[in-house]
Amino acid sequence: MSIPLTIHKDRNNNNPNKPYEGNKKYPSLQGKRGNKYKKGTMKELKRTIAIVCGGDSSEHDVSMRSGQGLYSFFDKERYNIYIVDVRGLDWNVELPDGSMAPIDKNDFSFVMNGKRTEFDYAYITIHGQPGENGVMQGYFDLLHLPYSTGGVLVEALTFDKYVLNNYLRNFGIKVADSILLRRGEEYDEAEIEKRLGMPCFVKPSSDGSSFGVSKVKNIDQLAPALRVAFMQSDEVMIEAFMDGMEISQGVYKTKNKSVVFPATEVVTSNEFFDYNAKYNGQVEEITPARMSEETAKRVAAETSRIYDILHANGIIRIDYIISKDKDGNDVINMLEINTTPGMTATSFIPQQVRAAGLDIKDVLSDIVENQF
Repeated sequence: MSIPLTIHKDRNNNNPNKPYEGNKKYPSLQGKRGNKYKKGTMKELKRTIAIVCGGDSSEHDVSMRSGQGLYSFFDKERYNIYIVDVRGLDWNVELPDGSMAPIDKNDFSFVMNGKRTEFDYAYITIHGQPGENGVMQGYFDLLHLPYSTGGVLVEALTFDKYVLNNYLRNFGIKVADSILLRRGEEYDEAEIEKRLGMPCFVKPSSDGSSFGVSKVKNIDQLAPALRVAFMQSDEVMIEAFMDGMEISQGVYKTKNKSVVFPATEVVTSNEFFDYNAKYNGQVEEITPARMSEETAKRVAAETSRIYDILHANGIIRIDYIISKDKDGNDVINMLEINTTPGMTATSFIPQQVRAAGLDIKDVLSDIVENQF
């Protein structure tokens, strides 16, 4: 079975006896707006938090559901919580009476009842652009507003599946072989089949929620699958198929603790964990995943290690395929990383938090307060 793992570790120098001391590389993330909260005043003052959701991708509605989930989870006795819907250049905050007010992009503020309100923190739950690829993070960096994800470089890296896989491969992380195609490039079907084999997966290099993803069983299906994927992205990754059990595991770290949640096993009768499986109930999700205790510990250690390699921030979720080697031993293959994972009541992360015996309200407070 899979169990939560807590590690005290400095992510900067790998000293296990010293806790992580915060994001010193990006001092803007410490939050200059947080300076108004002096010691001893937290009982009198509540931080104002924006749950930033929506976005410009095909995942807009999914992100809005995550925003509603987060709103229900946050400790409202401790924080003032607002949902901000970002769609193109149209940014609006939902007011307590249900009406919408425009966000002033000059300082990420809004006016309610004639009074201007500034946010102290942004919890980004946009799935896709611009919240998962570093764009929103760059904006908040300019405003010195702390936020819940990694910085610009981390988000840009993890958003591009092909680049991420090749980066992590250098650290000994096992990933599937893959080929990158850009729009308009010529390709040799026979060479692709020879290198990757069949079946294989075709997926947009920068997208999520399985939009544009196809499982290609024979070479005749490759061209149609590429057309579908290019509708979502200008770059497409063709990835070798990995046979095994699919699992997903969340993790977060603060200045003084590391928490790896129990992994979730994904079981679906669909060809793969596609959009319908993820969001329309065509899946069985088993938490903790049905793994041996030894494999569960190895996966948890790998999850913690990848978090440190990326210098991630907040909650991330890492998907794996657990395959077998020729001797029948479990092999851990990293499949994908999600830095703004779904946060509805039935999403993986809330499930895993409950399985770990934790309160999601406390987890979110840990993440916010770590930035101040």
